[in-house]
Formats: sequence, structure tokens, C-alpha cells
Amino acid sequence: MIKAHRFLSYLVCVLMMAVFVGCASTDKQESTGQFFDDSVITTKVKAAVFNEPSLKVLQINVETYKGEVQLSGFVDSADSARKAGEVAAKISGVKSVRNNLVVR
Repeated sequence: MIKAHRFLSYLVCVLMMAVFVGCASTDKQESTGQFFDDSVITTKVKAAVFNEPSLKVLQINVETYKGEVQLSGFVDSADSARKAGEVAAKISGVKSVRNNLVVR
């Protein structure tokens, strides 16, 4: 009985370690927690851009990877591109902003 209990304890411990290692991040892959954090940041940036009256939200795409926000799409002026970058940078959790907006 004691051997079976000890074996089950080891088995549970090994399985827990495998789960934690499986959810760990690498240089090219986010962990599960980072993915959800980035999703929240992306949503907050999109909402902030949408609430800015001088920006057209439908023409600005937002992607986030490990806290780095990338803005892409088209805007009407260089001021709009600059403003979108400033709005994104103010969001909590944003480490840096890569502004790839194109002026048409």
C-alpha cells in the first residue's frame, strides 16, 4: 500500500512538471499566460485607438507578441501615424511599439 501511494505521488509530480515545462515559453513561442496577456494588450490598444476621434480604427491593425505592439495598415497623415503610436505606448503592459503604419 505504501509503495503504491509513493508511486502515485511520484507519477503526479512528474506529470505536473511535464505540464509546467510544456507551457513554458521559448524564443519563438509564447507561453499560454503570455498569449492571454498579449490578447488583453491587443484589445486595450484597439479600444484606445477606436476611442481616439482622429484615427480610423478599421484601417489600423494591431498585433502583440511578448508585450511588443505592432501597428500596421493605412492612415491619412503622418500625424495620425504618430498619434496611433503614442496611444498604443500609453497602454499598460506595452513594452515597445513598432509603428508600421503607411500614409496614403
